[in-house]
Amino acid sequence: MPFSRPLPLDGITVLDLGQIYQGPYAGFLLAQSGARVIKIEPPQGESGRAQGPNLPFAMLNAGKECITLDLKSLEGVAQLKKLASTADIVLMNYAPGVPERLGIGYADLSAVNPRLVYAHACGFGVRNLDGSPTESTIPAMDLTVQAHSGAMSTTGSEHDPPLKSGTAYIDFLGGTHLYGAITTALFEVERTGLGRSVEVAMADAAYFTLATHLGQWQKTGATMRNGNRHAGLGMAPYNVYECVDGHLAIICVTNRHWRALLGVIGREDLLEDDRLQEQLGRAGNMAEVDALVTDWSSKFPKFEAAAMLQNAHVPAAAVRTVDEIVHDVDQIDRKAIQWINHPELGDIPLHTSPIRWHDSEVTELVANRPLGADNSILDDL
Repeated sequence: MPFSRPLPLDGITVLDLGQIYQGPYAGFLLAQSGARVIKIEPPQGESGRAQGPNLPFAMLNAGKECITLDLKSLEGVAQLKKLASTADIVLMNYAPGVPERLGIGYADLSAVNPRLVYAHACGFGVRNLDGSPTESTIPAMDLTVQAHSGAMSTTGSEHDPPLKSGTAYIDFLGGTHLYGAITTALFEVERTGLGRSVEVAMADAAYFTLATHLGQWQKTGATMRNGNRHAGLGMAPYNVYECVDGHLAIICVTNRHWRALLGVIGREDLLEDDRLQEQLGRAGNMAEVDALVTDWSSKFPKFEAAAMLQNAHVPAAAVRTVDEIVHDVDQIDRKAIQWINHPELGDIPLHTSPIRWHDSEVTELVANRPLGADNSILDDL
């Protein structure tokens, strides 16, 4: 079938003032949905460039035009207002109060463009209920919000220090929610002709990741830290199991999964074991269940073991390394991962947006633009 439809945000212009991960990821998702995204950086470049050419910056800023503005100067603010007067979206993840002090707050920019969607992401909230800036002075980074949100207190094992996630998932939760907020506000603009200021607080987005632990807290008044086991120790098998060349993750949510697993590992004799027929019984004999699975998994390579279980419809997956992920043939074939030749980094793997727009061509990723490469845009103001 030929790809005949333009991407849904074709014709939309975004001014992306995002920094590091959270804001730039929202801008990247908008670009991947067809918007024209103009990345606006200070003359020295945003913080994501501080380490020089790097893959994270390239990943999050592919497909954007890049200009520089000194927003601490009257001229820079005036230029931003001119750009905002014809743009559809301005997004940022500055600390609360910073845009207002610079003269680029919602009131400033909506005055030149009442249809503007003004999207601001931060750590703990941008505005109070009365509409005034929170002026929060608490630095909000992925690590500190993991701690603040409670997620760190639930990760790791009992008697060990709190443990952060190995990935910067809070930043990307914030960026994803910002994208959703922006596209929802665009829908309202189409209906009413009026723009809106919308905010996303990373701490608020992170709260929902505590769902299992909140359930445990509601029942018992406390939570547990159980490493790779179920948060409430209420499910088995639910763990990471040793293989010949790595590890395998398995979760048996239903009794059907358990029966299928027993068939794969050749332990059908346990089908009639009254202790293990139901989830509560298996959870009560967790050490025995884990030992049973490990005795089987430790004899196989991780991908072979995973395939056997998956073919039997048991939820299982090999624990893959980053190197294995970027060379995933299936992901490369569907253009989810695209290897490009970057002028400064050489051959690098970049991932497209997780959102697929059917009947439209998958965007071919191009290298991020150098700092100020598109400053000629300012000549037309």
